Amino acid sequence: MDGVVLAAGKGTRMRPLTADRPKGLVEVAGTPLLTHCFETLLSIGVDRLVVVIGYRGDDIVAHYGDQYRNAPVEYVRQDERLGLAHALEQACSAVDGTFVMLNGDNVCRANLGDVLDRHRETDASATLLVEDVSRAVAKSTGVVTTDGEGRVTGLVEKPSDPPSTLVTRGFFLFEPAIGHACALTRPSDRGEYELPDAIDLLLSAGHRVEAVELDGWCHNVNEPSDIEAVEQRLGEGVDR
Repeated sequence: MDGVVLAAGKGTRMRPLTADRPKGLVEVAGTPLLTHCFETLLSIGVDRLVVVIGYRGDDIVAHYGDQYRNAPVEYVRQDERLGLAHALEQACSAVDGTFVMLNGDNVCRANLGDVLDRHRETDASATLLVEDVSRAVAKSTGVVTTDGEGRVTGLVEKPSDPPSTLVTRGFFLFEPAIGHACALTRPSDRGEYELPDAIDLLLSAGHRVEAVELDGWCHNVNEPSDIEAVEQRLGEGVDR
């Protein structure tokens, strides 16, 4: 199974750490972020890695080369950073069949295997890892609505009155249909091709989309202060 890692962003909020390196090579607990991602993916059965690179992408290629712990690594360039759906569209030409996608700034100790199991059991086209958060957090991001049994009914971006408090946590399982949906996605008001819009297109076309609630933790490393928070969790050995 292929694993896609999105690592093209500039990591502006991580400056000054990203002034001379890509965000994926910033170290957390002495290990680059991308290495954390690769280890997570290999632990759930991924045997080939596809990395979407952009800002200082050559540094990533030089660091990892064409193989990581016997898993082939292929690189896809996103020269214009136009959103997650745009990044994923670039990667879809390099994957074959069912694949996993993980945001390249996520460190996870969670029930990712449950996402794979639900995807296979339901014959879904997409399965999302979601977390139940506060209404304040839900208003500032995008929320996932479900039928109460895990089947996704819609995605709403930054709602003033959230119909749900479930948000995606950066880990997804997809079938190839997501590539076509990404290609059909139109720019949002901020000029980016949004992944929730692409998933909504799958729903509109009648595809099944499932959600699995997080058990454990996934932490986005967006700012230097996040490094300390993740290192504390790793030091505590918090897995599930």
